[in-house]
Amino acid sequence: MAKKRPQTKAASPQLSDGEIPVVGAREPCPCGSGRRYKACHGRAAAHAVTELVQRPFEGLPGECDWVALRELVPAATVRLPLKDALPEGVPSVTLATVLPMAWPALRRDDGSVLLGLQNETASGDISRDLADTLLRALQAEPGTPVQGRRAPADGPRLQDVLDANGTFEPVVHSGFEFWVPDAENATPEVAASLERANAAAIPTVRLTGVDAAYWCETPDKNHLRWVMPHPEERLLDALARLHAEGGSSLGEGTRLVGSFRAHGLTVPVWDLPSSVTAADVEKPAAEFAERLAEALAVQEPLTAQERRARGGLTNRQVTLS
Repeated sequence: MAKKRPQTKAASPQLSDGEIPVVGAREPCPCGSGRRYKACHGRAAAHAVTELVQRPFEGLPGECDWVALRELVPAATVRLPLKDALPEGVPSVTLATVLPMAWPALRRDDGSVLLGLQNETASGDISRDLADTLLRALQAEPGTPVQGRRAPADGPRLQDVLDANGTFEPVVHSGFEFWVPDAENATPEVAASLERANAAAIPTVRLTGVDAAYWCETPDKNHLRWVMPHPEERLLDALARLHAEGGSSLGEGTRLVGSFRAHGLTVPVWDLPSSVTAADVEKPAAEFAERLAEALAVQEPLTAQERRARGGLTNRQVTLS
């Protein structure tokens, strides 16, 4: 008998890396290799998705305020200018610290978009996740929330979507009424979420005389939390110099108590007496900014006293992200 000729499969079209979509880990890789996605192009995609971007907001206008709104401020909004024109039917795009039911984004009935900042993200690049959510919100049906997902590893970031020459001017709110145009007619779910959020919100005020400094009120004492753009090591040296010479406070009864690390930036924190308001700390903060600029310019090695001060500040650092 004549041997059967082995059948050959038609070759699958080969795609370039930039054209390969994200699919399930066990699905065949869309590149046509015949291997599962996780064993082929999914390896690079998984690495890109999980690799932590230390400064996700670097290069955006108001990087320090982005960090503050992500980690420190309960209720705030910012109008976001896009690099390209707004799509038809989208009157505005607004960043919000948090949205009802922790939605990643919301396309309102009037077509405007609210983008939530304080959400869990699926990758190590918050900027890419937010850009993906924003672009999907621009295409969503009015009146619908947008759910989170894993952004494509090669998808755009906020730096690709937002106008680099635009402004970033946060408006801090006392509550979350900005969620709905008419709070009295909100759905029961939104109304309940609004009530819970308002009850948990800590009174917060953004200072006007310096950048990215936020006063907040707590039951026992008030605080000033100030997100600074300087490299961490240089900033800690400068703070140590001021602390050693008694120049790190913001007035009587105030004290520099430590700092946070958040998204690649350092956030010094001061304890304030409960009687000290945001208005009271405006002038001392501006004066401190001048002292800090002088300390940042010093090139000499730290003295023994300054090294001890630096060690104390370093021991009281807390990493938020």
